[in-house]
Amino acid sequence: MAELIKVGNLCEITSSKRIFANEYQEFGIPFFRGKEVTEKYNGKLDVTTELFISEGKYVELKTKFGVPQTGDMLLTSVGTLGSTYIVKESDKFYFKDGNLTWFKNFKGLNSHYLQYWLQSPEGQGQLRKSEIGSSQSAYTIANLKEMHISLPPIDEQLRVVSYISKYDNLIENNNRRIAILEEMAQSLYREWFVNFRYPNHKDNVDSESKQKLIDSPLGQIPVGWKLKPLGELVEFKRKSVKKGRVPEQTPYMGLEHFPRKSIALSDWEEVSEIGSDKLVFSRGDILFGKIRPNFHKVGVAQVDGLCSSDTFVLSPKKPEHHSLIAMVTFSNEFVAQAVQTAQGSKMPRASWDVLQDFTVCVPDTNTLKSFNSVVAPAIEQIRVLSLKNRNLKQQRDMLLPKLISGTIKL
Repeated sequence: MAELIKVGNLCEITSSKRIFANEYQEFGIPFFRGKEVTEKYNGKLDVTTELFISEGKYVELKTKFGVPQTGDMLLTSVGTLGSTYIVKESDKFYFKDGNLTWFKNFKGLNSHYLQYWLQSPEGQGQLRKSEIGSSQSAYTIANLKEMHISLPPIDEQLRVVSYISKYDNLIENNNRRIAILEEMAQSLYREWFVNFRYPNHKDNVDSESKQKLIDSPLGQIPVGWKLKPLGELVEFKRKSVKKGRVPEQTPYMGLEHFPRKSIALSDWEEVSEIGSDKLVFSRGDILFGKIRPNFHKVGVAQVDGLCSSDTFVLSPKKPEHHSLIAMVTFSNEFVAQAVQTAQGSKMPRASWDVLQDFTVCVPDTNTLKSFNSVVAPAIEQIRVLSLKNRNLKQQRDMLLPKLISGTIKL
């Protein structure tokens, strides 16, 4: 029987020192809040932050109070509760007091084991006991120190971490492959459709060896290419399902399931009831999160399912346009247009009435076929890797509580 010990006796639980608004700057050392941990991608705090502090301020904090070190753990303690992050050797950042709780100076407790324990039913129960507040739940440091953990010997902790981390390593490797495929597809899109350096573009030249271009509202484009508004190329789907019962294990995808800057939509709930009207989407549809479009939440649906009404569901009218439309809506230019024309201050929403007029440069048939021959397989490979990751996560999450409880011995 594992010994029951207060977590506060096994590590130091604290927060950061307060940083005042006048100490923020546009560049420097990243300054994170809870959302960076909640929305980390590929296991890294690599989402874009709007806040930085100076190198001098960072050195001052490091000297006087310390900064997050390799192996320390951060826990989101306001807003979206319970997300964790283990600090890596390459990390260099500071964070907002109150938003994140800092676990450090571990004694007889491995930080990775604590992270896995917090994901188990036992750990989740202890976290729920640590919550305060009604309108906005939060964790207090005092309550977190009082959590009781069933602590096995350190060698057993390390065996559990080693076993479970194999799943996480496979998931991370697949995420790296997905990121490479996404970057390749976007780079190809930029080269061909923004810079017009598509295959055989040097053959499309006039007698003076200049590329044949024609004038257009966007400037000069290659001969044989056409400009089309996005709304003419896609079906803007608004079919909805009323709240209430739905078939068992219906996939539901809220905006919280969308990763930032990745078309790999592999996270969703399986529901049998919905509390409000939802939109219907089909596998292959392009989903664009319209709330706070600067979050860059856009991807390709992996399955048929339901999504939040705060999502644009776009279905290319012609199959041969699918890869092009996916890359257009995923592009920085399209997202920037959505951000610039969003309506509302506290919760800005992109407007389809505006975005349907976004201009898409449609190439000649041969160029489109060449583009599809590369990008369509990449999108399909992303789908395959995403579904593999979903299966790996499910297997890991089934094993985790049994390993933590000692039901399965290693």
